[in-house]
Amino acid sequence: MAGRLAVVGAGLMGSGIAQVAAQAGWQVTLRDLDDAATTRGIGGIRKSLEKFAEKGKIEASDVEATLARITPTTDLEAAADADIVVEAVFERLEIKHEVFRALDKICKSDAVLATNTSAIPVTQIAAVTERPEAVVGTHFFSPVPMMQLCELVRGYKTSDETLATVKAFAEEIGKTVVVVNRDIAGFVTTRLISALVVEAVKLVESGVVSAEDLDTACRLGFGHAMGPLATTDLTGVDVLLHASKNIYTDTADEKFFPPELLQRMVTAGDLGRKTGKGFYTY
Repeated sequence: MAGRLAVVGAGLMGSGIAQVAAQAGWQVTLRDLDDAATTRGIGGIRKSLEKFAEKGKIEASDVEATLARITPTTDLEAAADADIVVEAVFERLEIKHEVFRALDKICKSDAVLATNTSAIPVTQIAAVTERPEAVVGTHFFSPVPMMQLCELVRGYKTSDETLATVKAFAEEIGKTVVVVNRDIAGFVTTRLISALVVEAVKLVESGVVSAEDLDTACRLGFGHAMGPLATTDLTGVDVLLHASKNIYTDTADEKFFPPELLQRMVTAGDLGRKTGKGFYTY
């Protein structure tokens, strides 16, 4: 099936999606707003591939071969010949709307327009296009080269054909898919982790338990690979705050309302691993 993929956004998620697709033989265009962002993205991909080669998971020759299939660009018009476009920009509806309005005009008529959103309803994103049937959620997990899951999300008008196309794509690049049949805010995985994180933060905030002990309880009691607060630090405290706010806005369900501690941490810049401090110090 390997074809042409355009990824919009060269951050951690976008570059990870570009990497796994290129490893599977896809020709990939990786677009961001400036050269510094695309250079960072390509640098991250190189580092990731070299780690895989060191561990013997890929051949040393695969590093350059994979990178050769990725073309960095700052021009959104480069998505014009893509079979599938995956948007991986910041988790704000107005930013995603801007991207999808432009893609709707640029992309060929049979292209699939996918969003890597983790919490915004796909129907809301698709509404600004003339082709909502071709818009679908492909929620990958971070770090993309390591995480096996891809949550596929059907918008209100997403066609069966569009869903089948992205399912085949995700499976071809090595992912196991789950299908979310109705695009409620937060879908399945973000909804579950947000509810867990909100409750976990409340318990820590009110002095019931330390962050370390709470995570230990979830790891050893429930068999979680990581506790919810360590997961929040990995994903980004700001990302979890935005996700829970998005779900709360959509549902008015109090269990998703972000606790004060989460909001204070973001204001103070303690965003988790990416800033060196979150619920833990790195």
